[in-house]
Amino acid sequence: MPTCSFTNRWIDAVKLPEKGQIDFFDERTTGLGLRLSSAGRKSWFVMYRHAGRLRRYTLGTYPTLGLADAREKAKELLHEAAIGNDPATEKQINRGAPTFGEIAGQYIELYAKANKRSWKEDQRILDYDLLPKWKTVKAHEIKRRDIINLLDTIVQRAPIQANRTLALLRKLFNWAISRDLMEANPCAAVKMPAKENRKDRVLTEDEIRLFWHGLESASMSELTRLCLKFQLVTAQRKGEIVIAEWSEFDLTNGWWTVPNEKAKNKLSHRVPLSPLALGLLEQIKLLSGQSRWLFPSGKGDKAILDTSIDHALHKNEAKFAIPPFTPHDLRRTAASYMTSLGVPRLTVSKILNHIESGITAVYDRHSYDSEKREALEQWCDKLNQILSQPTEAAPRQEAETL
Repeated sequence: MPTCSFTNRWIDAVKLPEKGQIDFFDERTTGLGLRLSSAGRKSWFVMYRHAGRLRRYTLGTYPTLGLADAREKAKELLHEAAIGNDPATEKQINRGAPTFGEIAGQYIELYAKANKRSWKEDQRILDYDLLPKWKTVKAHEIKRRDIINLLDTIVQRAPIQANRTLALLRKLFNWAISRDLMEANPCAAVKMPAKENRKDRVLTEDEIRLFWHGLESASMSELTRLCLKFQLVTAQRKGEIVIAEWSEFDLTNGWWTVPNEKAKNKLSHRVPLSPLALGLLEQIKLLSGQSRWLFPSGKGDKAILDTSIDHALHKNEAKFAIPPFTPHDLRRTAASYMTSLGVPRLTVSKILNHIESGITAVYDRHSYDSEKREALEQWCDKLNQILSQPTEAAPRQEAETL
């Protein structure tokens, strides 16, 4: 077969056969060949021996695969053959291996939707950063360096989001291993790219006033404003508030019963409604109309996404003129103020519906109803007092360095 020292100029100018095809071999790289067809196709291939048999492996087409890359790939394949591996057999196996997009789809459908109320956030991360890059890539071809490079890109625009992306990838790949879809997790030993502060943010009285009054002119829907206020007033979880239904409320006697299937710890939870909470519910009812949801999405019979509350709050950080905070910080703030008012920590824990230990925990779910009501009414009085005072706003930069 003809040989020559391949150059880009030669490959571009070489005359194609009038019929059929012809192979040329590179004088510089043993085994590397270029097949020319009368149809105009120029294909790279490598010839190697495995177990005494001559094998052929197609690398790709020119100019999609350039000369330098073809030589590099040929050397890698010849090295694999030299140590006893068969690249052609591995290529056949690889054809049946799942892509990242296929594994991601199975993860969402088979695991996330069944086990995570926040599965839509997983889907959002996949759609925004991961699937555009890796949808058609074989999952086992994604290496630790690929993960690190991706996280380095994300951390430049959104440090905490980079952490969330790594957490999702680690979970997704571990799930794939458990389903025998992969052999190893490329996230192993990859560290969180961004440092996160301890979750101890509690709003000061001035910050509460700036937040509450700033909501009136914030760029968000009226239902979102009321949702944030309701969380601060009741100290309940954002995820349980946004999917609340009117059937769970006894407005006459002032109770909200969170059913066990909606509670984070899968235990039904009774929330006493203070006068301030009942007033907010009246406003919410006017806006939700005939919907069964307190916070309908406006797109069919479903509630708003809990992530929409986070996005609205983040979008309006400048409006409040205080250091950034999350919806969960509102829950922590309410709990902290109740403790400062002398409410026993056990009562606050009951209000927060934290998981308890001990055999009696299962049987006294309603034994603290009066204590919880008294505590939330104390918080209601304190919050009304805070909101009635003038606000003394501190400069934003100084507040952030405290």
